[in-house]
Amino acid sequence: MINPQEFIKQHVRTVPDWPQAGIQFRDITPLLQDPQVFRVLIDIFLERYASANLQYVAGLDARGFILGSVIAYELNLGFIPIRKKGKLPFHTIAEEYDLEYGNATVELHTDACKAGDRVLLVDDLIATGGTMIAGKKLLERLGATVVEAAVIVDLPELGGSQLIRDAGLEVFKVCDFAGH
Repeated sequence: MINPQEFIKQHVRTVPDWPQAGIQFRDITPLLQDPQVFRVLIDIFLERYASANLQYVAGLDARGFILGSVIAYELNLGFIPIRKKGKLPFHTIAEEYDLEYGNATVELHTDACKAGDRVLLVDDLIATGGTMIAGKKLLERLGATVVEAAVIVDLPELGGSQLIRDAGLEVFKVCDFAGH
């Protein structure tokens, strides 16, 4: 029998040359469309974090919302959305980060969590790591302890997971696409 991580990896669709030539885009939507695959995916995270003593799951805009909210629901935890700039309606704090070509900003409500809260930070994929590091900084500015960064896919050649570890946050990935 195939292990769960390999099962999940087989259901990640690779879209060549999207959004630009030379990029191999890793598309998670097939994981979400098949209820059996989606359940296996969520169960991997539930098994890892069931006894982690968390108060929240924070999801990064936008695919981190899908994964993070389901994990939070299943673990009976609150969910914190970390959004792109200008999308949250209340008082926010912001963190800018670098992209390959330019920069971006993510925001968090100032009352999203409090000092001492233990938070799991979730997204679909780690590429360069900038969004994950920015999310970590926002949560820590509110006094939270970010327990781990959790993703479905890691692209280790882009160096993001190492940068996240260098920033003091452990990374859990379901699968990776090394050498692609």
